[in-house]
Amino acid sequence: QAQLVESGGGLVQAGGSLRLSCAASGSIFSIYAMGWYRQAPGKQRELVAAITSGGTTTYADSVKGRCTISRDRASNTLYLQMNSLKPEDTAVYLCAADRVSVRYHPDHWGRGTQVTVSS
Repeated sequence: QAQLVESGGGLVQAGGSLRLSCAASGSIFSIYAMGWYRQAPGKQRELVAAITSGGTTTYADSVKGRCTISRDRASNTLYLQMNSLKPEDTAVYLCAADRVSVRYHPDHWGRGTQVTVSS
């Protein structure tokens, strides 16, 4: 019954903003660590941002100052606010969750949402 569904991706010009959403089914995710990965063709999968069940956040150096991860337990939704987007941010963004940590082989994944940033 555990399921993650992303939305909010799209095409945006450099310097623009997007807010990605990840709807999590199952209340078990409220006590899971969650995060956002991104995967671009020819590049290694990268953890963009993570948030623990207690609300502690971490970010990749490449997005620090431009992205904010948050979670709304009332709606069971994870968010990634992305500002000042750059062409190198172009990738499929995937929501992930794990009972312990998302920084090493998360157990649960969404299918991804495409973010394309034009120059």
